[in-house]
Amino acid sequence: MKTRILLISAFLLLTCSIAISKEAVTGNNPSPEGSINVFTSPDLYHLTMKWASEYNRLNPTLKLNVMNVSDNNVADILKTQEGIGFISNEPYAALSPLPAWDMVVGRDVIVPVMNAKNPLLKEINTKGITPQGFARIFESQGTQNWGMLLGNDQKIPVHCYIINDPAIAAGVGNFLNNHQLTMDGIKVSNGQEMISAIQKDPDALGFCKLVDLMAPGNQLLADIKLVPIDKNGNGKIDFMEDIYDNMQDFSRGVWIGKYPKALCGNIYAVSAIKPGNDAEVAFLRWVVSDGQQYLSMNGYSDLVSSERQTQSDKLNSTAIYITAPEKDNYAVIRVVLLVVIAFAVLGFMVSLVIRRNRNKRGSFTDGTTAFPSVFDENSVDAPKGLYYDKTHTWAFMEKDGSVKIGIDDFLQHITGPLTSIGMKPAGVKIKKGEALLTIIQKGKHLLVYSPVSGTITSCNKNLMTNLSALQTAPYSEGWVYSIEPANWSMEIQFLSMADKYRTWIKGEFSRLKDFLATVVNAGTHEYAFVALQDGGALKNNVLADLGPEVWEDFQTKFIDNAK
Repeated sequence: MKTRILLISAFLLLTCSIAISKEAVTGNNPSPEGSINVFTSPDLYHLTMKWASEYNRLNPTLKLNVMNVSDNNVADILKTQEGIGFISNEPYAALSPLPAWDMVVGRDVIVPVMNAKNPLLKEINTKGITPQGFARIFESQGTQNWGMLLGNDQKIPVHCYIINDPAIAAGVGNFLNNHQLTMDGIKVSNGQEMISAIQKDPDALGFCKLVDLMAPGNQLLADIKLVPIDKNGNGKIDFMEDIYDNMQDFSRGVWIGKYPKALCGNIYAVSAIKPGNDAEVAFLRWVVSDGQQYLSMNGYSDLVSSERQTQSDKLNSTAIYITAPEKDNYAVIRVVLLVVIAFAVLGFMVSLVIRRNRNKRGSFTDGTTAFPSVFDENSVDAPKGLYYDKTHTWAFMEKDGSVKIGIDDFLQHITGPLTSIGMKPAGVKIKKGEALLTIIQKGKHLLVYSPVSGTITSCNKNLMTNLSALQTAPYSEGWVYSIEPANWSMEIQFLSMADKYRTWIKGEFSRLKDFLATVVNAGTHEYAFVALQDGGALKNNVLADLGPEVWEDFQTKFIDNAK
């Protein structure tokens, strides 16, 4: 009876708040309908115009007003809170304060290049060149030879080419930790002139923008090779640095941190507030998807596929703009109070319903919420009555035929506390094995795959305010979706119940230890602190303090291999 009263009260309160808010809520479109104001720093003007013209061609009823503004005026434009902007790394870094909202839409990378017919090519590809080696050669005022780069007695001369570009000089100076660097070499006026010279000179070396090297099809120009950088200085290009074989590997390596950050510059979309206009959001989603093809055409590097999704997720949960009518100064207050009261009641009701469901289903509960420092088979909770998938998700059919799904306890012990998640909206159809959820920790992310097929009927909105439930209660309050299953009876044959899951999870610990031994340590000292503890036990939250490159490898070599 009490529950019915609460339901009726909540419904009435929400109805009243929606009715009254019609005079105060203007919607999520603060800009004129059918028009977007877009400003750009001068260096990105041609790229922005290309995006605008192509998007206008696809959407002829929408008008994009492109404004070319100087770097010094970007901050003033942002203060108006109107429209979106595209700016490169240099003006972005100079902004103070930084924009309230931004997303990366492309990249401008400085790379060391050499002739593909270099007589020492094999040795260079095996050893790489350390930052100290580059510093020796570019800071030298006398004879320059490849022995100075490789740290040996090679006397083959190096012909260093220098572009008259302050941005490249600044990036190389940061890379070499010498902000006053005056590079000695053969001066050229632009990247095309440098590449033309290097193509003719087997002993040549230079730094230029990656876009200067690109041929159609996302390939390097003929007779040009990237110089591998021995980032950790251990005298070889090891697993963590092996990104130079093709442009796909290189682009991925740049994103996840395997390439020196000092040589990377981002292209940002910025705004004074998070874009809430449907037209702005749609345009920006297009820029980080279909619009990426125009980056390389205009001299820039596009984002890798997984990064595109991560940046697109920043556009989720569009803002609602509330303004008070001139004739009623208390409209906003009434709306806010009513909405707060309504959601307080709803929150209380949800809590009651969850408690009731947990009491009815004794086996559908979590173990302890305290995380031990040691991670072993005894640490993993696996309630009976659930179906478990090899990609570390679970599924449970409710009495009404709907299926709850979420991540398992093993995965949350590995990632540690999360900072955000990316969820699909209700109504989306999914297939078993498709990416269903993105779990994120300080920019590092993993894709989680669906254990079954069906249509999402609801999302656990409680996670938006109580994300810790994914860690503390992954099988109850931390559920992620409720779906209407499409092929339940067939697909559960590929899932495991608790007893079989516990046997299988033992093999997962062995696989995890192998991953850490071969990938994380990988001959470097950078991640030595996550090695196995005394006695062979793993450290709890083992990925929490590791860099994005390890998360990326965990995705591809551990989770994806289990599909």
